[in-house]
Amino acid sequence: MVLLLIVIGAATAIGIFWFSSYNRLVKYRMWAEESWAQIENMLKQRYDMIPNLVNTVKGYAKHEQETLTQVIEKRNQMQDSNVSRNEQMHANNEAEQLLGRLFALREDYPDLKANENFMHLQQELTSMERKLAYARQTYNSTVRDYNIAVQSIPTNFVANVHNFLQYEMLETPEEERQNVKVEF
Repeated sequence: MVLLLIVIGAATAIGIFWFSSYNRLVKYRMWAEESWAQIENMLKQRYDMIPNLVNTVKGYAKHEQETLTQVIEKRNQMQDSNVSRNEQMHANNEAEQLLGRLFALREDYPDLKANENFMHLQQELTSMERKLAYARQTYNSTVRDYNIAVQSIPTNFVANVHNFLQYEMLETPEEERQNVKVEF
């Protein structure tokens, strides 16, 4: 009888551990997916703003067509669903650099500098960049927690059985990790 109680107690403890580990893994995975969905929403808003900005600049800077074309190309790459999250963010970073060049045009075109629509779009995109930076940080934090749970003993047994795979963190491209050179 005692042996039966020990077996039932051990089975109950293992069952409680198994279910709680599984639920914790699901919770972390859902948090990571939610964080990525927030990034996608912000990127979509950003994608939608880019054509408006390009059209505003087109009227002022006709000979800057190459920059405008590159901005649109990067926008299209960012929307490609066949690429990884890191590749999407890399295209986003390249678009950000091109937008910086686009914003620099306002110094060469005083009428563009005074254009309310351009100024509003520039402020919106700048605000969006800050929000994206925070969203990336949140995503990486939730992915870190999820990956720790997937790799840690004894939760990794549950993760392996139920096919919980690690997520890739968003990384900063090598060119953005370089020291900024300030020259006077």
